[in-house]
Amino acid sequence: MHFLDQAKIFIRSGAGGPGAVSFRREKYIQYGGPDGGNGGRGGDVIFRAIAGLNTLIDFRYTQHFKAKRGGHGMGKDRTGAAADDLVIDVPVGTQILDEDRETVLADLTEAGQTVVLIEGGMGGRGNASYKTSTNRAPRQHQPGEPAQELWVWLRLKLLADAGLVGLPNAGKSTFINRVTNTHAKVGAYPFTTLTPQLGVVHHKGREFVLADIPGLIEGAAEGAGIGDRFLGHIERCRVLIHLIDIETTDPDPVEAMLIVEGELDAYGEGLEGKPRLVVLNKVDLADAELVQSFAAQLREAGADEVYPISGATGQGIEALLDAVIAYLPARTVTERPQGEQEDAGDSDWSPL
Repeated sequence: MHFLDQAKIFIRSGAGGPGAVSFRREKYIQYGGPDGGNGGRGGDVIFRAIAGLNTLIDFRYTQHFKAKRGGHGMGKDRTGAAADDLVIDVPVGTQILDEDRETVLADLTEAGQTVVLIEGGMGGRGNASYKTSTNRAPRQHQPGEPAQELWVWLRLKLLADAGLVGLPNAGKSTFINRVTNTHAKVGAYPFTTLTPQLGVVHHKGREFVLADIPGLIEGAAEGAGIGDRFLGHIERCRVLIHLIDIETTDPDPVEAMLIVEGELDAYGEGLEGKPRLVVLNKVDLADAELVQSFAAQLREAGADEVYPISGATGQGIEALLDAVIAYLPARTVTERPQGEQEDAGDSDWSPL
């Protein structure tokens, strides 16, 4: 399934049905009179968030959504049928924006949440409703309220508890493959991850959702590389995991941390103040002295703690996941079968 996180669509509610002009003409009834019924109500346009979707790809091929209009009023005081509402299913985390892409009309953050974006028109009155003691044979009626229509943008912001950030080739894909059931592409070249990835981490009877976004480079806020387009998918995360490659020399680990931090600050939207876990990755390829040295430099550059790990071997990952869980709500959503052991790596590694 292709990933798409933005789409522009046209929506239109249903117009109200017109009221009827009708008069009774029945045998043996001495006095007839108006009996035109009212028109039916048009359908609303409703957006509904559902679980199990993580892309807006369906809206690339279907871009026009129109609710049906209400039924016509009829004689014998029969009211026209109300039209069914048009329900549009979107992934959880979808924002609905006005055509200017600035005004947020709705934000669907929970499964099952619904919002009526535009309402259907009211049905028009039939001539029976105009009858008075002085107007015994009215011929007035209403045509029904017109439909409302709107162009809107859908923007998906994936819901995750923790988000991975870092420069290209920092080992984010290897890490998420290690701790989740995701099969992210891994390669020895920049930007192997081109779209956000989601995975579920099971750790010590708990589970949380981890998001991986394409790597950032210097100038991403101005559009360099893939740019900062996908940073919206980690805006809702409770904590960010900042992976840094210990092997990198240009830039070195400290400069790599400052580049990514600078891009997060330039993007804003709350990312600049979000909790960070700084992770020194690929420590299996370096000696302990070098790990200690870079960890000290990273702390001097602003990191509170540094977690040395190896996404390839699993070293240090258990301590890192323990730190992530500390930022999550106190709830247990999975139970580990008795006797099953953690497979997060060597627990002897701890933050430096």
